[in-house]
Amino acid sequence: MGFRYTEYLDGQVYRCKKCGQHLTTHDDLMSKSFKGAMGTAYLFKKVVNIQEHEVVEKEMTTGKHLVCDITCGECTTTLGWKYIKAFEKQEKYKEDKYILEKYFMTAPRLSQQRFV
Repeated sequence: MGFRYTEYLDGQVYRCKKCGQHLTTHDDLMSKSFKGAMGTAYLFKKVVNIQEHEVVEKEMTTGKHLVCDITCGECTTTLGWKYIKAFEKQEKYKEDKYILEKYFMTAPRLSQQRFV
């Protein structure tokens, strides 16, 4: 087993609600139109400081997918899942992307910038 390290992110950071671990940034957000077990879920291009678990085949509302659950690398809270493979052509954009459930994370405060 190798060394575990924590990656710290700059910008508007989404964090694990339980321990505050950095997970991803607003720049990696692709969609807020997903649903998870606990309600609203977001699709991201990249997520860090997580553990990926066993790949399983799941039948979802958009068809069959190979997915793996993801947990926080610090506190092991279940956060969502990673899409490994989509069997439907129109769902291929999800491959190698991550779903984080809103319930398990804190979102950055998106403040409006003032221009002088």
